[in-house]
Formats: sequence, structure tokens, C-alpha cells
Amino acid sequence: MTTELLARAIGVTRRYGENTAVDGVSLDIPEGQLLGLLGPNGAGKSTLLNMFVGLRKPSSGRIELFGRDPRDVMARKRMGMTPQDTGLPETLKATETMDFVAAHFDAPADKNALFEQFGITEFAHRQIGALSGGQKRRLAIALAFVGRPDLVFLDEPTTGLDVEARRMLWQGIRMFHENGGTVVLTSHYLDEVEELAQRVVIIDKGRCVADDSVEALRRVSGLRRVTVRMSEVPSLPGLVGVERTGDQVHLISQDSDQLVRDLVASGAVFSDLEVSSGSLEDAFLALLGRKDPAQPTALGVTTA
Repeated sequence: MTTELLARAIGVTRRYGENTAVDGVSLDIPEGQLLGLLGPNGAGKSTLLNMFVGLRKPSSGRIELFGRDPRDVMARKRMGMTPQDTGLPETLKATETMDFVAAHFDAPADKNALFEQFGITEFAHRQIGALSGGQKRRLAIALAFVGRPDLVFLDEPTTGLDVEARRMLWQGIRMFHENGGTVVLTSHYLDEVEELAQRVVIIDKGRCVADDSVEALRRVSGLRRVTVRMSEVPSLPGLVGVERTGDQVHLISQDSDQLVRDLVASGAVFSDLEVSSGSLEDAFLALLGRKDPAQPTALGVTTA
């Protein structure tokens, strides 16, 4: 069975005066993938997405969307997008805004189903100007799916959402993907990409520095995680970092075997030991040359 290539960038560069935002990127997006696009602030992620959807033209190279120029109406009808910043009409109700966007498509999705899927039903009949930032963001995300697209681009979709709303969005994305949809999303939440994506592309200074599965990228850092349940962590040689998730403790080291031996020898009480590859965050920092685990916040990247 042949897989359709939905979009592609071929040696694409985009310059703004003396600044090069995207530098010679080539990227194929086949149908059925859920692709996460990562990079620090200013890496060129949003610029690349804007070229894919026809909002920006490459300075050189070529972008194809369903085999056409991204500005071609026939290509755009098969695509949905939620940009980083969305200006919604303040005086319209959420339901009226959905109707307006749906009118641009021949066979739009069921409005009420989208409202339910993205948690909009309770405020669907309120004016957008009266909505919170998180409610507006949920509506903006739902609008990307109203045309029954084959491919959706989501640029920082969960910014400003609480934990519950983020989880609801994740479920909506999974449902779309499980039904055959293709998704490209950027996010500053590394756990979000690790949770959702099958494939991860890392962009730095306008260039693609990695393109692989989440599991393959975890191995890039050379770090290992020893996860246990314990109350206090003893002083251990070779311990690179410690992270807590609820009652679980993640001990990060380059030599997990030696760390486990040292942990047992320390006499500390622990249970449910598990050894795994380093996290996507570890790989991200290694690929970008940032060794300090405290740096992600300075990069504009977070894990929570």
C-alpha cells in the first residue's frame, strides 16, 4: 500500500533581511504520522510551519502541500491550522465563529461533536470577548479540525491551557490521528511531544539537527534513568540529576548498572526499580550542546 506524501520542504530557506530564520531545511510529511517539531525560541519552527501553510514564501527552495503550491485553494482545503497567535472576533459567539469557518468547506465536521471533543460546549454560546485565554485557545484549536482536514498544523497548541484542558486536547489529537489524520505540532512542553509524537524533528538556528523516533532520540544523550519509589535519595557517585514525579524518583546517570549497585550498597529503602533510556529532554539538550539540566527554562522549553 502506497503512503501519500502530504507535504514536503525541499532545501527551504527563509530570510528576514540579514537574519536567516530557516536555513536549507528538507522535510517530508507522509500521511498517518504524528510529528513533533522541537527547538528553542527563535529556532525557525513557526516560520517553517507558516511556509507549509502558505502564510510565508521561501526565500529559496520549494514547499509542496498535497503536491501543490501551499497557497492553492485546493491544497488549503485539505489542511487545518492553529497558529501561535489567533485573533478571534470579540463580538461573535463561539458557535457563530465555528459556523463562519465551517461555511468555507464543502463537508464540514459536526460542530457539536467538535465542541464536545475540545471542551467548548459549556461556553459555546458566549461572546468570544467574554472568554478566558484558555477557552479562546480551545476554540482556536477546534477550528483547525472543522474542515475535516487530512493534515493539521498546530503551533504551540496548549500554551495557556491548564492540565485538564491539555489532556483533553491530547485525547482529541489522538482521536484524529487514530482515524487516519496526520498532525504536525510544535510545543515548548517536551512531555507533550514525548507523549504524542511518533517522530520528532529538532530545529536549531534554522537547521534540522535531528529527525527520528522518540525512542531513538532518547538514546542520543548517552544518559540512563533509574526510576524507583523512595522517600530520600542518598548521595551517590555518578549521579547526574534527580527528578521527582509524584512518589517516583528518576535518578539520571551515564552508567545505570553502577548506579543501581551503588544504590543497593547505600542501604537506602526503595521499590519498583526500572531502568530506561534518557528522556527526550536529555536528548534535546545533548543535541543542542546544552549540558546543564537547569537550562531548559532559559531556552524557552519546559517539561511541565
